[in-house]
Amino acid sequence: MFRLRSIGVLSAAKIFAVIQGAIGILVGFFFLIFAMVGAAIVPGQRKLGMIGMIIAAMLMPVIYAAIGFVVGAIWAAVYNLASQSIGGLELQLDSAPIPVTGPLPPAAAGA
Repeated sequence: MFRLRSIGVLSAAKIFAVIQGAIGILVGFFFLIFAMVGAAIVPGQRKLGMIGMIIAAMLMPVIYAAIGFVVGAIWAAVYNLASQSIGGLELQLDSAPIPVTGPLPPAAAGA
């Protein structure tokens, strides 16, 4: 049994930022699709609104990543404070056998 006593605040923040940035790309893509469908349904002089939607869709991954960075840092710091008083998460790890790939050593080949 292992205990996770602390998490690196900067490393957790970077991981959260990458994950949230990827989610922001997906959300921005769907936002852009819905904006284009909406602009096609309502014809008229809504070109400025469409440009705003495109800019918003392009900024979503950046905004999501920035928020993810901040939330990840806060989460890791709060976990570190809580684990000092409680003791941290208990982890049970299993060792997996490593498959042997490649040729056998010369001593084993002659046996």
